[in-house]
Amino acid sequence: MNINETISNIGVVPVIKLNHPERDAAPLARALCAGGVPVAEVTFRAAGAATAIKLMAEACPEMLVGAGTVLTTQQVDEALAAGAKFIVTPGLDPDLVKYCQSKNLPIYPGCTTPTDYHTAYKLGLEVLKFFPAEQSGGLAKIKAMSAPFPMFKVMPTGGISLKNLSEYISAPMIAACGGSYMVTAELIDGQKWDEITRLCRKSRDIVEAARLGNAVREAPRADMEGDNAPTSGQFMEKSTTTADKI
Repeated sequence: MNINETISNIGVVPVIKLNHPERDAAPLARALCAGGVPVAEVTFRAAGAATAIKLMAEACPEMLVGAGTVLTTQQVDEALAAGAKFIVTPGLDPDLVKYCQSKNLPIYPGCTTPTDYHTAYKLGLEVLKFFPAEQSGGLAKIKAMSAPFPMFKVMPTGGISLKNLSEYISAPMIAACGGSYMVTAELIDGQKWDEITRLCRKSRDIVEAARLGNAVREAPRADMEGDNAPTSGQFMEKSTTTADKI
């Protein structure tokens, strides 16, 4: 499994804080998968994160469950033992990156500055978290950073919602968008699984529509090049019949 590609294909990554993992982890996992979003970043900001990861992975084996807000190698070990398939960190810690790399565990560190990006480049990373996205300059800054660092795909997190998801995901350097709008504390504590599924489906619809729009915009360029280039008079009206009817 290529985890980078899998996450990019889904397009959105729910960022989850579970206060009651024994009660909520399994039904939440099923709600996300029902909405077409079989991926989750379970943050270590709440106690029991490793338990939540384990229960979600057991409830939905097809799901890609990772650990977020990871700050130490001990948390990496806990997450990995629980079944985490990737690690997300709020900042760029070269030692933590190297530790995950030694375990062949994908890691997406938070990067928002040229120094972060340059360090990530030297570490051989391909996908970066951009956090907090909106507060750090948003899509405009991400695009500006991609000029000197075109080799990176980016997962912005922080301030992403249904209102701006299409704008972000339409940008070619965006791999996926992280967000908590579909897994808020109110939704989880209220056990509103159907609403979580609805928001996930809406998110996937937005991602697919944005990417389809990009494909349509790119198609005419391809058709006008190479062997598909039009010849002189190719689109000339061959008969006056159509013109007469207008």
